[in-house]
Order: sequence, then structure tokens, then C-alpha cells
Amino acid sequence: MSVQLLTPEGMFQPVPYHHVAIGTGTRQVHVAGQIARDADADLIATGDLTGQVEQVLRNAARGLAGAGATFSDVVRLRFFLTGWGPDQGEKVGAFMAGIENVTDELGLPRPLPPVSAIGVDYLFEPDVLVEVEAYAVLD
Repeated sequence: MSVQLLTPEGMFQPVPYHHVAIGTGTRQVHVAGQIARDADADLIATGDLTGQVEQVLRNAARGLAGAGATFSDVVRLRFFLTGWGPDQGEKVGAFMAGIENVTDELGLPRPLPPVSAIGVDYLFEPDVLVEVEAYAVLD
């Protein structure tokens, strides 16, 4: 296996992801930021953060598969979320629900590889609530 996930002792817990990923393979896969659009560029889950998180992860899975990778090869996920600020309690729940809803379907590891959730003012278009980038390492 080309990816080892770990959380060294003394690092902040609990979090739903590992703090460290070690990639020992030789091929890198970088999946560009995926938004909640289908193959026809139609928006999926308008105004629904949970639904958009599900779709961006499905799109990332397709990108990974195109390179011969799966989420077990991922060393980092980076999410960009609109309207993410100090009072995001409800949004955190919707965000995490989107991940949980597709975990089994997409074979997401538990805990996840290292994850960043970055708040932004605006993404690709006004109806885009979330974008994800995936980075993987293959043998």
C-alpha cells in the first residue's frame, strides 16, 4: 500500500481525519477542484450543502478512478466552503453529513486522510457552496 495514515501521540483529538499521511509511491494524482455538477454541467443539490458535499466527493472519486486510484490512495483532501465563519455549527453538521452519506458508497477511509476545510467568500459560481481537491499517491 502506498499510503499510510496516522495521528501521532500528542496531536489534537478527536477529529474525523488523520493528521499525517505518508505516501511511498512514485505516481502522484492531483484531482482539480470538483464542484457539485454532473457530467452535463448541471448543478446538483442547489442550496443544499450536504447534497453538494456528496456530489463533489462522487466527482473526486471519478477523477481518482480515471487515474487508477481510489480514496485509499488519497493523502490529502482540501475543501473550500462558502460562508464558512465563526458561527458555522449548522454548516459543520451539514458538511459532515455529506461525507458520512457517501462514505460506504465511495470507500472513504475512516478516519479520513488529512483534511482542510477553508472558508471562502465565493467559488466558481454563486450557487456553488463547496469544492474539493484530492491528492493521491500510487505505487
